[in-house]
This record gives sequence, structure tokens and C-alpha cells, in this order.
Amino acid sequence: MYKIKVIDEFSGAHKLRNYKGKCETLHGHNWKIEVSVYASALNPQGMLIDFKDLKAIVKKILSGLDHKYLNDLPYFRKKNPTSENITYFIHKHLAGFLKNKKIKVTVWETESSCASFVK
Repeated sequence: MYKIKVIDEFSGAHKLRNYKGKCETLHGHNWKIEVSVYASALNPQGMLIDFKDLKAIVKKILSGLDHKYLNDLPYFRKKNPTSENITYFIHKHLAGFLKNKKIKVTVWETESSCASFVK
């Protein structure tokens, strides 16, 4: 199995609903995003996917989150903007571009706290 990984980031604000603690109030993060793509075969050029292409796809998805109040975005009006739900949101959009590939998205909220979604 081959794997490639790109890393990017975005800044945004959120507050967690139905949560008792500091995170129920408005606060922000500089989220670090890791995207890994897996496949058992390479394309004719000997690549799983061109890093340049994967970076562009990730950048496009993150541009919709960067410097936004996540709670105001349509997806997060119904879903709590937790790191877990952010991973799913990013994964869902990536899957539309990377059909038939296994994708893992990891969202680092801090240097010591992250969540991942793999499918």
C-alpha cells in the first residue's frame, strides 16, 4: 500500500454547543490539517497522485474554512464544529475529488490534541 501526505492549516473561530466548559465560549484555533491518501497501485507516471494536485484540492477546501466563524457555515449549523466533525467535513469534500482512494484526515487543534477520520 502506498501513502502520500500533505500538511496545511487554517485559522478559524468556533464555540461548542451543548458543552460545559471553556470551549462553549467563542474562541479560535490555528488548525493544522494532515491529509493522507492511500492506494495499492500507482498511476502511469509512478505516482499515487501528484503532490501539487493534492495540495491544490486541500487548499481549495480549507479556503472555505479559513478565517471564518465555523458555527455560521451551513454544515456546522447542524453539526457541532468539533475537531472530529471538521475532519469529516474535509474528508467528505476530498472524497468527491479522490474517488476510490482511501483517505485519512487529521485535524490538530493544538500541538498535543488531534482527531482523525479514515475511510
